[in-house]
Amino acid sequence: MIRQKWNLEIEQRETGVQAQRFLSLTAGLIKRSQVLTLLLILVVMSGYLSIHTKTFLTSTNIFNILRAFSWIAISAFGQAMVIIGGGIDLSAGSVMALSGVISAMLLVHGAGVFVSVIAGLGLGAFLGYVNGVLISKTKLPPFIATLGMMSIGRGLCYGLTGGWPVRKLSEGFLFFGQKDIPVLLWKVPLPAIFMMALAIISFILLNNTRYGYHIYAVGGNELSASLAGINTGRITILIYILSGFFAAIGGILMTSRLGVAAPTAALGYELDIIAAAVIGGISLRGGEGSVWGALVGAAIMQVLRNGLVLTGFPAYWQPSAIGAVIIVAVMLDQLKKR
Repeated sequence: MIRQKWNLEIEQRETGVQAQRFLSLTAGLIKRSQVLTLLLILVVMSGYLSIHTKTFLTSTNIFNILRAFSWIAISAFGQAMVIIGGGIDLSAGSVMALSGVISAMLLVHGAGVFVSVIAGLGLGAFLGYVNGVLISKTKLPPFIATLGMMSIGRGLCYGLTGGWPVRKLSEGFLFFGQKDIPVLLWKVPLPAIFMMALAIISFILLNNTRYGYHIYAVGGNELSASLAGINTGRITILIYILSGFFAAIGGILMTSRLGVAAPTAALGYELDIIAAAVIGGISLRGGEGSVWGALVGAAIMQVLRNGLVLTGFPAYWQPSAIGAVIIVAVMLDQLKKR
C-alpha cells in the first residue's frame, strides 16, 4: 500500500514537472513571437464575441470586417515602414482622402479608370516624397512635417471639391472596392485579396532586400547606420514615399467601396493607422516590428469596433474604449523596452 502511494506521488510529481515545462516553453514562445501573441488575443476576442453574439461568426459579418479593415491595414503597412525607420506619418488619412478625390474627379471629367487610379497613386507617392524631403533635407521633425501635410491634404480636398462629394463613379472603378472573388468555397472581398498581396510584398521588402535591412538599421540607430555607409536621407525619403503610396491605395479602395469621394473621408484615420501599427507590436522607438503585426493590429482594431457594436456598447463611449486599448498597447511596448 505504501509503495503504491509512493509510486502515485512520483507520477503526480512527474506530471506536474512536465506541465510546468510545457507552460514554460509556451510562455517563452509567446514572449518571443509577438505576432503569435496578437493572434491569440484576436482568437480570444473572436471566441468571446461568437459566444455572446449571434451574428459575429456569420459569413456576411466576417467578410464585412475583412473589407472594412483592409484599407486601414494597407495604409498601416506603409506606416509600419515609417515607424520602423524611426519616423511617424500623420498625413496618411488626408492622403487617403485626397487620392480618392483626385481619382474620382478625373473619372467624372472623362479620364479612364487606369489613368485615374495611376494619378491617385502617383499623388500619394509624391506627397510622401515631399514629406521625406522635408524631414531628411530641411531636418524638420517628422511630427511637424507630416502634421503640416495632413492639413494641406485635407485643405486640398475641401478646396478642389468645394466641400461637396464627387459622385457618379464608373462601374470599372467601383469594381475594385465592391467585387467579391470566388476563393475555394467563399467569395472573398477583392480589397482583402489586395491587402494580403501587399502584406506579402511588404514582408519581402522589409526582410529579404537590402532596403529592408537599411530601414531597420536607420530606425535602430541613425548615426550608426550613417557611419556604416547607409544613405539615411535616401532611406527616409523611400519610407515616406511608400507610406504615401500605400495610403493612396487604401484611399482608392475605400472610395471605390463607398461609391463616392467625400472631402471628409478618412477623417481621423491617421490615428487608426498608427494605432494598428502600435497594437501590432511596432515600437515607436523605431527599428523593431513587422508587417504581419500591423496586419493583425488592424484586424484587432476592427474586430473590437465590430464587437462593441454587436454587444450594444454605447456608441458615444466607443472611442474611449478604443483609446484605452491604444494606451495599453503603448504601455506594454514601453515595459518591454525596460
